[in-house]
Amino acid sequence: MDKNVQLLNIPVRRITAEKLLEQLDSGVLVTPNIDHLVKLQKDGDFYAAYSDAEWVVCDSRILLLCSKLLHKSLPEAIPGSSFFPRFYRYHAADPDCRIFLLGAAPGVGEKAMQRINESVGRKMVIGSYSPPYGFEKNPEECDRIVDIINATDATVVLVGLGAPKQEKWIHRYRSRMPGVKLWMALGATIDFEAGNIARAPRWVQTICMEWFYRFLKEPRRMFRRYFVDDPVFFYYFLQQLTGRYRSPFQ
Repeated sequence: MDKNVQLLNIPVRRITAEKLLEQLDSGVLVTPNIDHLVKLQKDGDFYAAYSDAEWVVCDSRILLLCSKLLHKSLPEAIPGSSFFPRFYRYHAADPDCRIFLLGAAPGVGEKAMQRINESVGRKMVIGSYSPPYGFEKNPEECDRIVDIINATDATVVLVGLGAPKQEKWIHRYRSRMPGVKLWMALGATIDFEAGNIARAPRWVQTICMEWFYRFLKEPRRMFRRYFVDDPVFFYYFLQQLTGRYRSPFQ
């Protein structure tokens, strides 16, 4: 199997969830969806963060279907919020897997930590932190977060701050936390683990309508994303299919 499938300006790894579990032990995991790919046409810093990530894995069933129209296709979609529970269960007996949760609202990380640790039967998640709004523009706060993570002896950090903030933060600060082997940029996963947000029913996921389920749950927040910003992806993808697509950063 060839290693990657090119979707616009991003090479997405051709890998199954099973193989990812076996191989994912270090680096940065990012999970592109349609919203990411649209932002990656305009945001150079986001593109730099993606280019530096070792693991670029398809999060979206819609992208999976789009890949079927290319010469090479993806084997499956691996949504980050579904993959993370498989990851920590896979490493349940591995004492070298020590997870820190960065993101979500105050108290959510602690709730997710408790639920995960109860699930695996040990203290696998060893810390969490909810950064204040706008923290990424405050160097002192970012320095504080670096110190907090380093003090925990974490080897895995799940960053759930939303794209592109989470990817940019990892790209900028990962080198200052050498004890962290694996970074996972996984959006709302901390909220899912805490039980604050429910995943769409599996049949809704199967028919590629999870995005609409999320819209119904948060219409004000999600309307612009799903009905204004994201549809432009299909224009870019049509350009790729017809050989007219050119990346703004290449």
